[in-house]
Formats: sequence, structure tokens, C-alpha cells
Amino acid sequence: MKILTVVGARPQFIKAATISRVIESMSDVEEVIVHTGQHFDKNMSDVFFEEMRIPRPDYNLAIASLSHGAMTGRMLEAIETIILDERPDWVLVYGDTNSTLAGALAASKLRVKVAHVEAGLRSFNMNMPEEQNRILTDRISTVLFCPTQTAVNNLNNEGYEQFDIDVVNVGDVMFDAANFYSGYARKPDWLDQFELSHNYALATIHRAENTDNLDRLHEIVRSLNEIHKITPVILPLHPRTRKKLEKLNIRLNVHVVEPVGYLEMVFLLKNCRVVLSDSGGVQKEAYFFKKSCLILREETEWIELVECGANHIVGANYQRIMEKFDSLRTSISFNGAFYGEGDAAEKVVKWLKTGA
Repeated sequence: MKILTVVGARPQFIKAATISRVIESMSDVEEVIVHTGQHFDKNMSDVFFEEMRIPRPDYNLAIASLSHGAMTGRMLEAIETIILDERPDWVLVYGDTNSTLAGALAASKLRVKVAHVEAGLRSFNMNMPEEQNRILTDRISTVLFCPTQTAVNNLNNEGYEQFDIDVVNVGDVMFDAANFYSGYARKPDWLDQFELSHNYALATIHRAENTDNLDRLHEIVRSLNEIHKITPVILPLHPRTRKKLEKLNIRLNVHVVEPVGYLEMVFLLKNCRVVLSDSGGVQKEAYFFKKSCLILREETEWIELVECGANHIVGANYQRIMEKFDSLRTSISFNGAFYGEGDAAEKVVKWLKTGA
């Protein structure tokens, strides 16, 4: 069996690593990895293949820094050519990026089976490009590997029981990754200069809804600057966010660092006090390492973490952010089995081989 895996963004590298490790142990399964190049900075791309201990991509398309339409179109054209050359049994896509949709579209039009890992997620905000990508990808897939029962419920509510599409709750491959790589966490070289122990807040900002909205960006930066006066804030700054802040002359008074690799991020998550982020993946990773996350958005795909009291939606409102930060409880249970038993990758590969 040959699987063609399409990846292009940071979270996809993490997810793909878990399944690639399983495939490498099998003599009857071949994986061909296509890196679209959607994230091209070394700290956001190449380093993940090094740290995740997975093979270098068989193809690197180097498609980045384009509009959504141009990027998706060029990826679609290139992936179609690769599929025709490689003739895989499955095309495997992850998450909700332009790379995800391009891979699924190329395969579907060539009548190659599509497997979507992390299917069924919904923010119910159709203004998000990620929401558009995940909905379209789900609808043209052959099998949908859901990370949670909430995701399965979302698909059932949309009538997927009536479609010729298999829906399987395998658990979350990111939970697999957190369990495996926790023991390989690496302390960033720069951390000692800040003289921090465990009493720091870890923040990330990258979503367009925040970086492209002046009012929201101002409110978030104002909040982080204020929190930093009480609890040191470490902010690995996304390149796009950095450019926006420089263009708008918005000043951050926190510990700003370059984007970090996954193993360094695991270390920071394990040792921080609290997380503030607009990233869907970081919301979950905070929970995996038993930390609360203040969600800098108006909605979340991981609603179970809000319902259990671990995470909190605060948007980009200074007052909401500060009030929730000041009132965070420490007696929160992080023992909910929302994301499976840590064997999602094995279940995915087994299903692709046997159909069950």
C-alpha cells in the first residue's frame, strides 16, 4: 500500500510525525511525503522534520507567500502531477490549511481515496479560511478520522450518516505526539537570560482575525504588556505578526523571542504557569500538559476544554483577558479522556490497511 502524505504547516508536521513512525515499522506500507512549502521559515518548517525524526519530504513544492486562491491553485496543480506519477492508494491530509484542501481536491478529482486526519472540527465561523478548508475537505474525503466525539457529533449534525463516507473516532494524533515527545523536550538556549522558573505566561498570536484587525491587535498587545508587569510573558513571535506590529508601530513590552521548534515549545508548555493563544493546536497542547489557556478568539473548535473549565474564551478584549487572568483557578481537573488513549496513529494506519 502506498500513502501520499500532504503537509505544509507546523501543526501538520507534528501530526504527520506520529503516523510516519507507525508506517516506518511496516514493510508493506510505503509513504511518500509532499511538503507544499506553506510554512517556509526554518523555525516553522525544516526544523520539524529534524525534531520529529521523520524522513525528509520526497517533494518540496516551495509554494508560499501568495493569496489564498493563488496558493491553493498552484498546490492543486503540483499535487495533481505528483499523484499521477506516484499512483498512491491513499492521499492523507491533515487539519485545515490550504495544503489540506489542495491535497484533498487533487486526489478527489483523480478518484484517489482521501483520508482526512482531524476531521469534523467546527468553529462555526465561516469567515475563517480554516473553517472553509475543513468543511470542503470533509465533504470530498473517503474516510474522516475524528479526534473527539464532539467532531463526530458535528458531522452527524451535518448529515454525514447519509453520505458514502466513513466517520471514525480514532482520538487525537497530537495527543500521541505530546505523549511521545514530552520526554524529548528541549530547554531553549535563551531562557536562562530571563531568569524564569515556572512562573511565566506563554503566548502566541498568529491568526489573521487578530493580526489583520488593528483594534484586536492593540487590545491583545495591551493585555500582554499589562500581564507582563505581574507575570513574565514569553512570546515566540510569528513572522507575520512581527511584520504587522512593526508596520503599525505597536510596541510589545514582553519577552519576545523567535519562533521555536516543537521540542522547545513542549518545554515551554510543560513549565509555564498559563497559556494565552489564538492557535487551535496550542489550546490542546496546553491541556495535554495540564495548563489553562486563555483563548484569544471568539470561538473554539475544542469546546470540550471550555466546558470542563480548563480553557477560557476571552477574545481580544482587554477587560475580559485581564479579569480571567486574575481569576484563574489552579484546582482544575485535566484528566478528561477527550482525545483517546494515545494510540490514534496506530488506529489510522490499521484502518487504511484493513478498512476497519
